[in-house]
Amino acid sequence: MNLLFVADPLESFKVYKDTTFSMMREAQRRGHRISACEPRDVSWRSGDVVHARVRDITLTGDEDSWFTEADTSTRALKDFGAVLMRKDPPFDSEYFYATHLLEQAEREGARVFNRPAALRDHPEKLAIMEFPEFVSPTLVTRDPAEVRAFHAEHRDIILKPLDGMGGMGIFRVGADGLNLGSITETLNQDGAVTLMVQRFVPEIAQGDKRILVIGGKPVPFSLARIPQGSEIRGNLAAGGKGVAQPLSASDLRIAEALGPTLAQRGLLLVGLDVIGDRLTEINVTSPTCFQEITQQAGFDVPAMFVDALEAALS
Repeated sequence: MNLLFVADPLESFKVYKDTTFSMMREAQRRGHRISACEPRDVSWRSGDVVHARVRDITLTGDEDSWFTEADTSTRALKDFGAVLMRKDPPFDSEYFYATHLLEQAEREGARVFNRPAALRDHPEKLAIMEFPEFVSPTLVTRDPAEVRAFHAEHRDIILKPLDGMGGMGIFRVGADGLNLGSITETLNQDGAVTLMVQRFVPEIAQGDKRILVIGGKPVPFSLARIPQGSEIRGNLAAGGKGVAQPLSASDLRIAEALGPTLAQRGLLLVGLDVIGDRLTEINVTSPTCFQEITQQAGFDVPAMFVDALEAALS
């Protein structure tokens, strides 16, 4: 089977930790052929099917020169066994347009994972609001007065932009309310931009856990991203330390409650972010942490993923 990965430039991959690379490696090990392109390589001409300028590659096993390129050609997306959308955030206008092109390719017969409509329907921070029983008290608003009232009620809060990634733009305001007004103005730009406010979850000291759900089933280990020094952010991009650990009872309860529902909607791979026993984010665009969990816990996450992909295509 020929798999097309729609991703960031291959030359930018850090293969020692990249999840998309680990997917490619496992797929090639099983005999599947690997092709890759970037979203900018996808096009649709009126009266024709969706095409992409793709690179057919072979993985070498060498970390420095990790692939060789056999051919570059323009091919219809429907002619691939599967198309895997693995472009990293941000989920900006170009990402949004790419999902529409991929959805058209679906109508033409392409099998796309995660499904383009599901990517659009599950904004990674807002998606948690569908599952209030697992979420810390949360407010989504543009209104500074509502933010002030939420702080007065909960005293210790987190504020963050809806389109942030890697811990970008996250602020904590304690009981003294210091800088609450300034932070709110910065994030919501005088009421022009929606922000999310949540009651602070002190268990962040033990880590922001990434729980992977593949084909509706949880990987039995999470990666706890543990804040370092004076940081409140556990994100690896913000300097957090990743530690693989078995799922707790509450982790498993959340994953088993959400997994089948999200899988039914076309989300083959989901990354749930959990602090303590509270769900904080549902990652659907390009969930990571395959290699860290595999290396530390000995559980073969890429194999579980390709198993699920093959089952979905059978």
